[in-house]
Amino acid sequence: MGPSPAVLALAANALATRNRNRHAIVETPCLTSRDDRFAGSDLIFKCENFQTTGSFKLRGAISKLSTLPVTTPLITASSGNHGIACGHAAQILGHDLRVVLPETVAKAKLAQIERYGATPILYAGDSGWAERHARAVAADKGYVYVSPYNDNAIMAGQGTIALELLEQVPRFDRVYVSMGGGGLISGIGSVLKTCAPEIEVVGVSAENSGALAASLKAGHVVDTEHLPTLADGCAGGMDHDSLTFPIAREVIDRVVQCSEEQIEDALRHLAWTENLLVEGAAALALAAYMSEPDLPKGQTNVVLLCGANFDRAALQPILAQDTSSSDP
Repeated sequence: MGPSPAVLALAANALATRNRNRHAIVETPCLTSRDDRFAGSDLIFKCENFQTTGSFKLRGAISKLSTLPVTTPLITASSGNHGIACGHAAQILGHDLRVVLPETVAKAKLAQIERYGATPILYAGDSGWAERHARAVAADKGYVYVSPYNDNAIMAGQGTIALELLEQVPRFDRVYVSMGGGGLISGIGSVLKTCAPEIEVVGVSAENSGALAASLKAGHVVDTEHLPTLADGCAGGMDHDSLTFPIAREVIDRVVQCSEEQIEDALRHLAWTENLLVEGAAALALAAYMSEPDLPKGQTNVVLLCGANFDRAALQPILAQDTSSSDP
């Protein structure tokens, strides 16, 4: 049984989006791991940490905002990266934009949103509460609400990553993708299951905030408790009418959950062995790969590094810790 019509349509939309917006997006590199511990199989990083605005989110933001009239004011909600991406897209396209953010948003991300000229609105609670507030303001003020993930144009924009991957790495067996609301993995998974269904799509969830993982296990969208996590870009709940959920359920082959300690280990590994500084949501994907020592030899694994907009104050003490136990 092949992909559903929804998955096929999303993959086609990703191709159209890439052709339409190629000029506004950096084709990010694929880098082979420097670590000889992974000998016997290839580990490749797809480096969206080098994307303009510092994360993959620009792909979805350009995809969506390029379809909207500039005369209509916009509002979105974000834990940071989507807000930064929409801020950049709004600036170059001429949109008026407001961004609702959790009060705990990293200061560096808040500053970047302000530099792009968007108006930040800080709101108590996690990014899920920020989304609810943004939708309420949109209904009250007549703004167009731009979802961080629950939108076909957003998912199609993120799916352009997979189109690049298939060109850059002609053969790979597995890809690890960090999961938040599901827009990233739905877009990537739809392209892969349409073009190369044999590739295993592994969704990676933070134990401290794993709404999509819990929903996939339950078979429907559920509300979960959200604790602080280094993978703050993946934190928060999901819409109960989420467009991403049925797509994610179809395209994700399995889910790996990771602890905060595993994310810390991955952050240190990326910094000190791979010479890559990334944010926690990017390290989350590597944490899953590092937790699976018994993968078949001779295979090629791709870890998507989704962004590098880290909070320096949060990252410094982690990198300063003794790495002898986690990164020999």
